[in-house]
Amino acid sequence: MCNFIGENNFFGRRCVWVNGPLIVGAGPSGLAVSACLREQGIPFVVIERSDCIASLWQKHTYDRVKLHLPKKFCQLPRLPFPQEYPEYPSKKQFITYLENYAETFDIKPHFNECVLSAKYDEACHFWRVVTVSKTDLTRSETEYMCQMLVVATGENAEGVVPEIDGLEEFSGEVIHVKDYKSGKSYNGKKVLVVGCGNSGMEVSLDLSNHNAKPSMVVRSSLLLILTWFILGNTQNYGIKRPSLGPLQLKNHHGKTPVLDIGAFQKIRSGDITVVPGIKRFNRNSVDLVNGETVDIDSVVLATGYRSNVPYWLQETEFFAKNGFPNGWKGKHGLYASGFTRKGLAGASADAIKISQDIGKGWKEVSNKNKNKQKVPTLRRCISTF
Repeated sequence: MCNFIGENNFFGRRCVWVNGPLIVGAGPSGLAVSACLREQGIPFVVIERSDCIASLWQKHTYDRVKLHLPKKFCQLPRLPFPQEYPEYPSKKQFITYLENYAETFDIKPHFNECVLSAKYDEACHFWRVVTVSKTDLTRSETEYMCQMLVVATGENAEGVVPEIDGLEEFSGEVIHVKDYKSGKSYNGKKVLVVGCGNSGMEVSLDLSNHNAKPSMVVRSSLLLILTWFILGNTQNYGIKRPSLGPLQLKNHHGKTPVLDIGAFQKIRSGDITVVPGIKRFNRNSVDLVNGETVDIDSVVLATGYRSNVPYWLQETEFFAKNGFPNGWKGKHGLYASGFTRKGLAGASADAIKISQDIGKGWKEVSNKNKNKQKVPTLRRCISTF
C-alpha cells in the first residue's frame, strides 16, 4: 500500500510516502471510501486513532442503541445488510456488519494513530500528516506524505459539553452520553438527562427500565416521533411536534428523526418526567427556567457531538471553523466523507463520488509516482520542513 522512506526526518519522525490516498478515520465513512477504492484497484492507507474500526459505535454508544433510520438507508456501498437483519439493526448487528465489511474489502487500518496535524506543502505539492502513536512505554511520531487526503473522521468525533451555570458546583456524577452504557448502576437514583433527541429519549427509557427516576430536559420542540399509531396531543406532555416528516427533517436540516421505542409511554405514565430548560445547577439540585427546583443525583449530557477537524487540519478554505466542509471536494486532492449531516446515506454517497473522482486522476498520479526522482525530491522537502 505504501513505500517507506528509509530515514527519519529532522524531528526524528518516521517518514512514509503513501502511494494513493491517505484516509483519516476507520468509521463507516472511511470504510466506505476504502471499499470503493479497493473495487477500482487503487491503493490506500487508513489511519485510525482508536484500536478498532467504528470506535464511536464500539466504545461510545449505549448498549440498547439501534440505527435510527431503516437499514436500506444505512448500508454502505457494495454490501447490503443481511436479509435476516431487522428493519432497525441493533448496535451489535451494525458492528458485526462493519467488521464483515472491512474483511470483505480487505481494509486493514493502522490503529492507534492519532493525527496531530495535516498541512498541504505548497513547495513540494503534497500533504504532510503527522500522527502520534502511544503505548504505556513509548511514544512515536510518523509523518505521512500523500497527494490525496480523505478526511473521514465524521460529524460525531467529540462529545459536546455545554457551559451551564453552576455545573462545576454539582456534587454528583456528570457524564456525556458517549460514556453511558446502561442504567444498571443508576437503580433508585434521580437522573437529569439533558437533551431530548434519540440519545436523550433512549437513555431516559433505559434508566426508567432499570428503576431509576429520570427527568428529561426539553428546551425546544422535539423532533418528529416516528410511530405506527397516533400518540395523541404530545403538547400535553411538554413536547411539540414539527411539521416535517423524518426523512425530510434529515435531508433538509441534518437532524436525525426521533424514534419512539417506548419512551413516550413512559412519559405518559409519569415514569419519565419532562422538564423545561435549566437555569443553574446547585450542589444537589437543579433550578429550572420555570422557577422549579429538582433534586438530582446524577446528570447525563445527551447534548450532541461535533467534528474535531479544526484541531488538526491546517486548512481554512474548504473546512469551516465549525469543522464542517463546503461539499465533498476541496483543493490539492483534499476530500471530505461523512459530513453532509445526512447520516450513513450521506456517507455512502460521498464515498462513491470521492472514489470516482480519485479514479479519474489515478492514472496521471501513478505515472508521476513512477518518476525516479520522487524519493530524492521527498528527501529534499523533508530537510526543509
